[in-house]
Amino acid sequence: MASDALSSTLSALADPTRRAILARLALGEASVSDLAQPFAMSLPAVSKHLKVLEKAGLIARGREAQWRPCRLSPEPLRAVDTWLEDYRRLWEDRLDRLEDHIAKMKKERSCRKPRPKWWSATLN
Repeated sequence: MASDALSSTLSALADPTRRAILARLALGEASVSDLAQPFAMSLPAVSKHLKVLEKAGLIARGREAQWRPCRLSPEPLRAVDTWLEDYRRLWEDRLDRLEDHIAKMKKERSCRKPRPKWWSATLN
């Protein structure tokens, strides 16, 4: 995926209204008026959001007589997931190493001889 396409996808996903529209389309096709219903905005405002999503390749619009259904196009989301996979692996590896280090520290602590009672009194 070219970086400009990735940027376009991430930019489209940055808006909560557009993410809500995608969540609705994940359930199935919907008309513009159906998509606009939960939002306190005009149909032209929703259409602008749809144009951004369509330009990013996240949705496709059909034409059936007077009904223009919108549907989700998951390919750009798969490309974002692929891009994120390297970072996901990096953080999983780091967290695994941290977990191993903590386990090693706990083991070392439990292997030490207990300190005599007078030890803590001399530190105070």
